[in-house]
Amino acid sequence: MQVTETLAEGLKREIKVVIPKKDMEAELNVRLADAKDKVRINGFRPGKVPVAHLKKMYGKSIMADLVNEIVRERPTKILSERGEKSATQPSISMTEDEAEAEKILNAQADFEFTLSYEVIPPIELKSTDGLKVVREVVEIGDEEVNEQIEKIAESARTYETKKGKAADGDRVTMNYLGKVDGVAFDGGAAEDAELVLGSGRFIPGFEDQLVGVKAGDEKTITVTFPADYPAANLAGKEATFDVTVKDVAAPGAIEINDELATKLGIESVERLKEIVRGQIESQYGNITRQKVKRQILDQLDEMYKFDTPQGLVDAEFENIWRQINTDLQQSGKTFEDEETTEEEARAEYRKLAERRVRLGLVLSEIGEKAGVEVTEEEMQRALYAQLQQFPGQQKEILDFFRNTPGASASLRAPIFEEKVVDKLLSEINVTDKTVTKEELLADEEGEEAGKPAKKAAPKKKAAAKAEAGEGEEAAAPKKKAAPKKKAAEDSAE
Repeated sequence: MQVTETLAEGLKREIKVVIPKKDMEAELNVRLADAKDKVRINGFRPGKVPVAHLKKMYGKSIMADLVNEIVRERPTKILSERGEKSATQPSISMTEDEAEAEKILNAQADFEFTLSYEVIPPIELKSTDGLKVVREVVEIGDEEVNEQIEKIAESARTYETKKGKAADGDRVTMNYLGKVDGVAFDGGAAEDAELVLGSGRFIPGFEDQLVGVKAGDEKTITVTFPADYPAANLAGKEATFDVTVKDVAAPGAIEINDELATKLGIESVERLKEIVRGQIESQYGNITRQKVKRQILDQLDEMYKFDTPQGLVDAEFENIWRQINTDLQQSGKTFEDEETTEEEARAEYRKLAERRVRLGLVLSEIGEKAGVEVTEEEMQRALYAQLQQFPGQQKEILDFFRNTPGASASLRAPIFEEKVVDKLLSEINVTDKTVTKEELLADEEGEEAGKPAKKAAPKKKAAAKAEAGEGEEAAAPKKKAAPKKKAAEDSAE
């Protein structure tokens, strides 16, 4: 086998591979000899079929299998011998000339093919001694815990039918039909819809006009959908809702006690407080974790500057860009609405993709050198988490991960990345800083708490994750859309 490098430009490589026809024929003869004792052909005793006859009957198909085996296995061996890692699956090109292909299958011509790929650049790891991060910590007071428990109690509040007019805080049960310009619109109808007046669940003005109604009343409510309403066909439009009130119920008293805890399946109110405090700590802890991680990645981004494989960047950019456009389409907005242009947004997300790929390569190298591994148990937990996100689609999810190349890697990548971050946190200078909840939740771009954040181009969830350096989301089938809420919630919220 002759291996010749025909292109070495930046990270791009092109390798020409030639396997002489005599070597192809020799391997063919070996396989024919092996097949001689296995095939059964009428007119010949087992093991007595002449090789020439076997070659005439099966030579081309055996040679075709040999060619497929070579292009499947040799590239990995060639790259290994060259000490290179391909950023993506190498592209393999062979002759498309039918006459030339026929000669190869008949062992009358050398078998040639070309490998085209981008190498992963060598990364010389630098000392982490200079890395430092500030870990923001929020002290959770009893008041915040009690506020959350009151919200839980509110959701568990009971209501009792009353006579008379509906007041703020009462629950109204109703049927209604929404219209724009006198024509009913999709999602604008509901039966037995429940609404607590003053909850702010419906569009402005809707709930206010229900104050004073009583069971049996029929009323037409006129409201205007907000200009930024998600459904573009309703945004900014005036609409009427024909409402029939079926029931008015007054709220029962909220009591935070063991009885409330028991209703929620918890043994005592003290245990309920412990659980709620733990949930708040977990929520703040996740935010703290991402802000710390962002600091680490920003510093690594400054430390490491090298060319990134464009194939990886292209794939990352396309994932981000596809979702950006989906989000814009669903919201009925344009790039101009977001105070940018498509060209500017492309440039922004292209940089984001390059950063994500570069940091991914750095973290991979750090993890590999540190011996970081993802266990089978961790992979199983990640798969289970995916199954929980897509109820009713468990079989499709399992089939997806079993049958889709690279799908399991998409589960492994974020786990590996987090473990590398943990490794770095154990080595670098970490300073804890007590902050308020508002300071912790302040915009990560440096905006002060309480000030409006700078308006940016629309970002999808994955794009924001990529900017923060999080692991990729699994390329799993789309989650089934949840059943639509009743019309009041669907169109009037």
